[in-house]
Amino acid sequence: MTRSDDLARLSREDRLRLLRFVISFAWADLAVSPGEIAYVYRLVERLGLAPDEAHDVGEWMKTPPRPEEVDPTTIPPEHRLLFLDAVKEMIGVDGRPSPEERESLRLLERLTR
Repeated sequence: MTRSDDLARLSREDRLRLLRFVISFAWADLAVSPGEIAYVYRLVERLGLAPDEAHDVGEWMKTPPRPEEVDPTTIPPEHRLLFLDAVKEMIGVDGRPSPEERESLRLLERLTR
């Protein structure tokens, strides 16, 4: 599980960026499962988001973030492992990642090296 102290070091912008990435992986197979929704809201809680930020997350759960909002080159180098860990947790919540989720993860791993 992603460590709370790592999450606490994220700026507001990076917290929202992390959630956009996580949610984009929930949408990778075009179906957001109840387990994925629960994971996102546990992460929202752990990140201590403000109400307006949590509202934004709720909107992303209805409609996925646009591709330009999840550009891997925008992930700060010092947070890349944290983002990868959170994404891996997301795609694992249902027990078996979809082929689309696995392919998206491989691409993210390559782009963040």
